[in-house]
Amino acid sequence: MSSMELKLTVNGQKIKKTTQSHYRLLDFLREDLDLTGTKEGCGAGECGTCSVFINGKLVKSCLVPAAKAEGAKIETVEGIGNPEKMSEIQKAFCATGASQCGFCIPGMVMAATSTLRNNPKASLEQIKEEMGGNICRCTGYQKIFDAVEMARDVINKEKSEKVFDEYDKPANSFIGANVKRIDAPSKVTGRLKYAADMKMPNMLHMQVLRSDRPHAKILNIDLSKAKKIEGVRGIVTCDDVPGVDNFGVFIEDQPVLAKDKVRYVGEAIVAVAADTLEQAKDAVNAIKIKYKDLPALYDPEEALKEKILIHEHYKTNLVKHIPIRKGNTEEAFKKADVIIEDEFATQPVEHAYLEPMAGVSYIDQDGVLTIVSPSQNITHHRHMMAKIMNLPIHKVRFIMSPVGGGFGGKEDMIYQGMLALLATKTRQPIKYVMTREEDIVSTAKRHPSRTKYKMGLTKEGRILAAEISMLADGGAYGCSTEGVMRKAAILGAGPYNIENLKMDTRGVYTNNTPSGAFRSFGALQTEFATESMLDIAAEKLNMDPFEIRRINAFVKGNITHTKQELNSASINTVLNELEKLASWEKGSPQSRGNSRKDMFSKDNRDACELGARLKTNGNGKRAAR
Repeated sequence: MSSMELKLTVNGQKIKKTTQSHYRLLDFLREDLDLTGTKEGCGAGECGTCSVFINGKLVKSCLVPAAKAEGAKIETVEGIGNPEKMSEIQKAFCATGASQCGFCIPGMVMAATSTLRNNPKASLEQIKEEMGGNICRCTGYQKIFDAVEMARDVINKEKSEKVFDEYDKPANSFIGANVKRIDAPSKVTGRLKYAADMKMPNMLHMQVLRSDRPHAKILNIDLSKAKKIEGVRGIVTCDDVPGVDNFGVFIEDQPVLAKDKVRYVGEAIVAVAADTLEQAKDAVNAIKIKYKDLPALYDPEEALKEKILIHEHYKTNLVKHIPIRKGNTEEAFKKADVIIEDEFATQPVEHAYLEPMAGVSYIDQDGVLTIVSPSQNITHHRHMMAKIMNLPIHKVRFIMSPVGGGFGGKEDMIYQGMLALLATKTRQPIKYVMTREEDIVSTAKRHPSRTKYKMGLTKEGRILAAEISMLADGGAYGCSTEGVMRKAAILGAGPYNIENLKMDTRGVYTNNTPSGAFRSFGALQTEFATESMLDIAAEKLNMDPFEIRRINAFVKGNITHTKQELNSASINTVLNELEKLASWEKGSPQSRGNSRKDMFSKDNRDACELGARLKTNGNGKRAAR
């Protein structure tokens, strides 16, 4: 790789430094200057986590070649303030609780700083517009907007700086009180180190060769050219696993690196460690694999026919079936005035956490294998790793780094085994950071599902019986499928007292990307179907959608279909509050979405216009058209 010399000013300091010619400004700041407050989220200029100032203008540093910064004045979040001396914007972010996972926050601080520098008296709508290039996955943005407005008012002397302390007053109880985050100052100033920000002496960089086939036998792996590349210190395959080569949250059926065959596009086959990231990439590109393609399964219905087996030794593609029975649905349907049948489907969903998967592994001075990663399940990961590496449990340590968003997506152990193998083989620290593209193609998603639903009701809206059958695509490996099917069965009928219920949830193997944990897993898929059925029933029975839910809602003392006696039930309280907040008009909707004939009448809800920017008249109400 060729190099170049850069002369520029960064956070008020003149810098003269040799760097890589191919570096982006983002790489130069992070790798050469160790200014890791500037984060890489997407690498495509979409998320805003890498925002910096170039000559006073806010830019996405992932889109700027480092060479373009020659002679420029650069300002990063580290130059805005530090934990001991924060800017008004940083103080406001701490006060309002705007930082949750914190990964987006340095970029948000930069965008907010730009907004108020350009327009010190910016309105809320102007703030939203100016900060539209920055994404947050945790907060819902309200606390962020509150922070920018607070900082604006302090800067303009409309409020005293005392507001920074008054906003989060200590309370006698933590319940219902705003409690300041002790890590907020490090987040808003970019000092908090996530896994991708960590550096160690003699650290190597890992890259992974992944399958481009959905289903194929591995006939041969040729590593000869890769081993000859300068800087390569270690290469591992499935043959290097010293212990039990399987892991998974509920079912341990996924190998650290593919053995014998690959089962989905993106499955890891070979991992390489080298002195530089570029050398590791070159080594991966030099590896040659000979495959024999196999028929692939993409449809869960076809998977149930078992003409193709994803895991031959299981003799079935069924991962887990959870059947639950309560009462007698067959007899109850005979008494129903109305019977509704419908089918519902949900798609696979990417978690879209802003922090891509990353981790560091090393052998410490006591010979303990240590893995630092944003793992949401470190205790289980530790036990699995001990079996994989054939080590006693006290010789394995997991350290949970700050999690830049997870939502269940970092519960499955995806790459940590590869890090451990290479750290053990090379006896050097190993670092791995996935690209956004690599993360999307290889990590677990929310289970796509198909649900068949039959519901019988009285003319008064009482549910007499329901039969629910959900089929979920578990992908190539078990991961969290068993747990998701269990939650789907337990929670799928919603907060409703259905005396006669037949519930079946099934997860199956396919050659798709594995499905795993995702916030509200299982419940979302089946409750989407239940709530949709209640809306359909309300229309057919000419009932108010709130009313039909109140009729069927759990109350204290009810027995659930999993034989749990409820000591409390708050669903009616929730429904009442929702009705008020939604300004709901009594009655049954005659049609859905923006085709409703009663739209735009007095006090009614507006149609949903995807992508439309709501214009208000300043008091929160929709402006006249």
